Amino acid sequence: MEPKERLALLAPDLRQVPPRSPRVKLGDYVIAARTLDKCRATLHGTAGDYHFDCPLDNLFFEFTGLTADRFREQVATGATDAEMGEWIAAESHPRERIAIIHWNNRMRAQRLVDLPDAIQEFMEDYIPANVPAHLQNRIHVFFDIYDAEEGRF
Repeated sequence: MEPKERLALLAPDLRQVPPRSPRVKLGDYVIAARTLDKCRATLHGTAGDYHFDCPLDNLFFEFTGLTADRFREQVATGATDAEMGEWIAAESHPRERIAIIHWNNRMRAQRLVDLPDAIQEFMEDYIPANVPAHLQNRIHVFFDIYDAEEGRF
C-alpha cells in the first residue's frame, strides 16, 4: 500500500471528531498522540479548525528535540501509531525514563499560571469563546481546556 493510502486510512476527520486528549500517551509521551492526529488530518486535508505545530505541539517538540518538519515527514510515510512511537523514541533527545515521567507529570499538572505569557494571554480569550460556560469552572490545569471543549468532561 502506498504511503498516501496508509495515511488516508489513519487520518481522523477532525471536522467530525476531536483529536485525542493531550493526556493520551503515544510511545512514552503525553501530547504526542494529539499531535499525531492533527498532523495526519492536516496532511489528509481533514483538520478543520485544528492546527498542527501549535504551541501545545511545540511543548512536545521542545522536550523531545524533534521538529514539526521532521515529524510531518515521518507521518507522511503512513506510519502507524506503533511505528510513530518507535520513531519518536529513536529520534528524540536521549533521556532517562524518569526524566520523561517527570515531564509528562509536569505537563499533566501544568496550571495556566505556569504557562508562558503568550499562551496565558491567548487562553484568556480562548476559554470563554470555546469552552462551554458551565465547564469553565472545572478548568484546573492546561489539559482540562481541551477535554472540556471537546466533550470529554
